[in-house]
Amino acid sequence: MKNISIFGTSSDSGKSTITFVIGKILQDLGISVAPFKAQNVSNNAYVCDDGSEIGVAQYFQAKVLDVSTSYHLNPVLLKSGQGSNASVVVEGKVLASKDVLSYYKDLDLLKPAVNRCFEYLDEKYDCVVCEGAGSPVELNLMDKDLANIYIATKYNTKIILVADIEKGGVFASIYGVYNLLPKELQKNVIGVIVNKFRGDLSLFDEGIKIIENDFKIPVLGVLPYIPFNLGFEDSQSLKNYAQNSKDSIIRVGVISYPYMSNYNDFEPLIADGNINLEFIESSISLDKFDMIILPGSKLVIKDLQWLKSNGLFERVEEYQKTILGLCGGYEMMFNSLDDKFALENSIACTEEGFSFIDDEIVFEKEKVLKKASYEIFDCKIEGFEIHHGISKKYPIFYEKSNIKGTFIHAIFDNDNIRTSLFKAINNDYKEFDFKAYKKDTIDSFISNMKERLDVNKILENINE
Repeated sequence: MKNISIFGTSSDSGKSTITFVIGKILQDLGISVAPFKAQNVSNNAYVCDDGSEIGVAQYFQAKVLDVSTSYHLNPVLLKSGQGSNASVVVEGKVLASKDVLSYYKDLDLLKPAVNRCFEYLDEKYDCVVCEGAGSPVELNLMDKDLANIYIATKYNTKIILVADIEKGGVFASIYGVYNLLPKELQKNVIGVIVNKFRGDLSLFDEGIKIIENDFKIPVLGVLPYIPFNLGFEDSQSLKNYAQNSKDSIIRVGVISYPYMSNYNDFEPLIADGNINLEFIESSISLDKFDMIILPGSKLVIKDLQWLKSNGLFERVEEYQKTILGLCGGYEMMFNSLDDKFALENSIACTEEGFSFIDDEIVFEKEKVLKKASYEIFDCKIEGFEIHHGISKKYPIFYEKSNIKGTFIHAIFDNDNIRTSLFKAINNDYKEFDFKAYKKDTIDSFISNMKERLDVNKILENINE
């Protein structure tokens, strides 16, 4: 059976969602499937079952498909760093912090890791669905692309194009990408999925004829735009969330600093009708909020300095209601932060924090990567840690008066702790079953997409 590559005709075309949709449809037909992305660029990471670190999109896809999570699903992950540097995570562990130009020069050194991981999955599963990155035909970067052309060429994968009609220029993007692909890959294209169509789908009937008759590319389906508030891969997709908050009783403000990370921490709050969630990017009054959250950060000291420069630091300092710090936000709550090994900054430095917590954070070289059960704020929960900062006095969490903080991510996925925190703010808070919501949302989304996809055409091609 052939493996599949999902190529976008542009960035943010919906490759991540189409990857798990196609994977789940095949899985329901009795085919064993695994998701894969050779190289990902994201500050949004998750800790796997094997204690490694991968991009959240591949973790989410694996959970949808009930596949064991490991570094094999995303062998190379780049996380933005200081200046033009990026933290390079290879096979689940931080390899180095590199300048982007230096990274591209050393790209051939990463190919063996990509090959090992793909071949491990290829041996174990009937079909590997490989998500591409951005557009596959950025001509000046095609020789530096691990996720699209490299995988499709080396492993002769079948290709599905995904075009975002919402962006406009859908015909040009489909025609252009197809015709700029290497000739040997054009013959592997199964067809194109036109994604994110708003309104009556029959309005695109003429468009289908143009693509199929004039471009000679089969259309595998025209998919409607359906808000999907799960598996956010980047801050841009997070801020495009759709929230039904007309009956909300609690207002939560999340400080959205430049290097905010682990956006998925807030998916349960976006889904929860009790909560009105707002992301704060400037020095506005915080009085209207019942809780302020300091989220995770890839560059904690830089984001702390940003808070001080725009006046938000003082606003948070003066805030009298509940303040919750998560990972990087938790670290900001301490007296000081010591980056003695220059892990986040160009030189070693120390920065004063909010001094809500009487201890210091020291950034250690060894990164904490842990997925476990924890007990915090009198609740037993499941979550994960992913941080360099260490507190000797409060290694997991802190709670006193209106100040709460923890290194643990995904705490809101646990209904018990979410109920406990928000009932303390407003006793009318109603319990919300996020696990059930998540399952229903995923099942409904996949069912909607399946109805509009030419599954038989896909099966014919991968069974060649």
